[in-house]
Amino acid sequence: MRLTKEIVFQALSNITLPNEGQSIVDSGAIKNVQIFGNDVEIDVEVKIPTFQYKKKVEVECIKAIHDYAFEKSKVKVNLIVNAPKKEVKIKGNAIPGVKNIIAISSAKGGVGKSTIAANFAVALVDLGYKVGIIDADIYGPSMHIMFGLEGEIPEAINIDGKSKIRPLESYGVKLLSIGFFAQSQQAVVWRGPMASKALNQLLWDTHWGELDYLVVDLPPGTGDVHLSLVQSIPLTGAVVVSTPQNIALADAKKGVNMFQMDSINVPVLGIVENMAYFTPEELPDNKYYIFGKEGAKGLAEQMEIEFLAQIPLVQSVREAADAGRPAVLQGSTPIALELLYMTKSILASINKRNVNLAPTKAVELTNSKGCSAK
Repeated sequence: MRLTKEIVFQALSNITLPNEGQSIVDSGAIKNVQIFGNDVEIDVEVKIPTFQYKKKVEVECIKAIHDYAFEKSKVKVNLIVNAPKKEVKIKGNAIPGVKNIIAISSAKGGVGKSTIAANFAVALVDLGYKVGIIDADIYGPSMHIMFGLEGEIPEAINIDGKSKIRPLESYGVKLLSIGFFAQSQQAVVWRGPMASKALNQLLWDTHWGELDYLVVDLPPGTGDVHLSLVQSIPLTGAVVVSTPQNIALADAKKGVNMFQMDSINVPVLGIVENMAYFTPEELPDNKYYIFGKEGAKGLAEQMEIEFLAQIPLVQSVREAADAGRPAVLQGSTPIALELLYMTKSILASINKRNVNLAPTKAVELTNSKGCSAK
């Protein structure tokens, strides 16, 4: 028997959550179902955040799949808690002097999001724009390394009687990262509200001056930092980065869906496919699709968003990041030209967005409806 979404939904319709009075399917709690052969991954929204309740929902979903669909399925249940919680007080205004704010996102780690963000920012400077970048990857900052500023510490300056942070500058990009304030071997272990407060300080306690583009390198996932960002500032749009691999694409789809939620509604500028293929130097005409072929392109078509670029897997990109000199600075090399093409594609998408859509407003999530972090 071939497992399908219809069979899975039929199986889950046998579950009724406490105090709901209708099946878990009819209540709308099932937000997404993905089938991988005979394995199933389910996103379920629950209103009660207790461990016992979440465990009960998880066990009942797995039991329903085994009893009514396929008894040998491996079932993964992702629980999305949609319950009122205390929000960190954050601002929702535009940053003075900043024209466009672009979030670079990936719901999965390890796909090269920060590398794409760094090269995008440097390429923008090369094209004549004034650019800043915030390393909002609070738990795993890397921009200070990629820009050759490891060990540097920003200074405080006085602006109109208020103490502000002066961002450091490298390759013409103004940069601020939590990595400047944490020791290189120090783990950042913060709960969500602390991470949100840190992001708020990076945004509002910094003197950015006049910028055409402020690039925000987000952490992996769809959590507190992401919600804090869309509440704090009106984003021009978001770029999602993924590899062609099915596992990465599944998470990338969740990232796109997060920005497109009615309660968030941040324009998705498109998808960049990183590590798209590998070409050995000795075989310049050959392409080896190590992580799969054109998976992100297919996802972009499926979700009806722009496919911005395919960036190949090139050793010099990794070496350039480690050396603190982004690969787009490598002149007329093929990889530098690919990264420059990517930047121009993103710019075209931004211009299209700014012509056709009204300015984005900061999100108000006072009751947390429709937005929850796993």
